[in-house]
Amino acid sequence: MEFLSVAEIAKKWKISDRSVRNYCALGKIKGAFLTGKTWNIPAEAVKPARENSKSKTDNELLNILREQKEMKLKGGIYHKTQIELTYNSNHI
Repeated sequence: MEFLSVAEIAKKWKISDRSVRNYCALGKIKGAFLTGKTWNIPAEAVKPARENSKSKTDNELLNILREQKEMKLKGGIYHKTQIELTYNSNHI
């Protein structure tokens, strides 16, 4: 089995060396292992798919707060929280 360096894989996949090292450290590249300070990556390794960093959350309260903020709704949970935090921050 042939192994490639981080720089070679980065050039092959057209991404930065740092990204390849991060993929290796997170275990996203199957068969990659560390020898001293050098990552050995199988030549036939497949580039991991990127995950969307801004995914929609399932937190219902957070979704309600975001919705009320966008609507600029007066008297809602978001508005009440903003007022309480603003006026109570002076007491610290």
